Amino acid sequence: MGTALRILGLALLGYVTLLFVLQRALLFPGTSRDSPRETASAPDGVTQVWLEASFGQVEAWFFSGEGVPTGPTILFAHGNGELIEDWESEMVRVAAEGVSALLVEFPGYGYSDGKPSRETLGETFTLAFDWLVGRDDVDADRIIAFGRSMGGGAAGDLSLDRPVAALVLQSTFSSTAAMAREMFVPGLLVRDRFDNQRAVADFPGPILLIHGIDDEVIPYAHAETLAGTREGLEVHEIECAHNDCAREWPAVLGYLTEFLRANGLLD
Repeated sequence: MGTALRILGLALLGYVTLLFVLQRALLFPGTSRDSPRETASAPDGVTQVWLEASFGQVEAWFFSGEGVPTGPTILFAHGNGELIEDWESEMVRVAAEGVSALLVEFPGYGYSDGKPSRETLGETFTLAFDWLVGRDDVDADRIIAFGRSMGGGAAGDLSLDRPVAALVLQSTFSSTAAMAREMFVPGLLVRDRFDNQRAVADFPGPILLIHGIDDEVIPYAHAETLAGTREGLEVHEIECAHNDCAREWPAVLGYLTEFLRANGLLD
């Protein structure tokens, strides 16, 4: 019996150690993707930004809103398996609505330095917000944090750290600890403890929730949990799962512009 218990204990220790060591590789798979660009240059008409973080440079692209000298801006955080190149056409559509957009890369993704973690993402998106505040063509009182999937964690954290005007969460989780428990991983083992439920509860401004009704990666129930955190919130459904929602961007953009106008953030 003693030998069996020792073997079981060693197996459990190995399992816990493996989870701790490998979880960031699983949480941030975009680090294994190569940028489709041959050089670190931005598309025509896009302002390339290099944010100077403590761990190196992180790339961002600024899309200026059409027809407005100074207007609202979304600060966009993409999903964990994506790169900024995947979102160029969507941000062009945002700019066409008179809303500027800053598309920020994750540390360690594409041509950006560093390694992704909650800490480095937090530093990156804080720097991105501060960069926007310094621009003459950005209304500092109309910066909106927008996060999709893992990017929802970055947007939620930013809403707790900087005075964003609104928070938009698409296809994101209530917390990474809750996601871990659903996969039979103890929440205490999660290294990057993003907590969007806390962000929704503590953020004083308007919040927009959007989620695919057939999401198999982050179940729709997470959006319902977020909506139930604060009175008056509802989930806007889109007809997709998780990684096939690009076709639903016109619907997402419609929800976004309607939300901004309803809250006095877009003329």
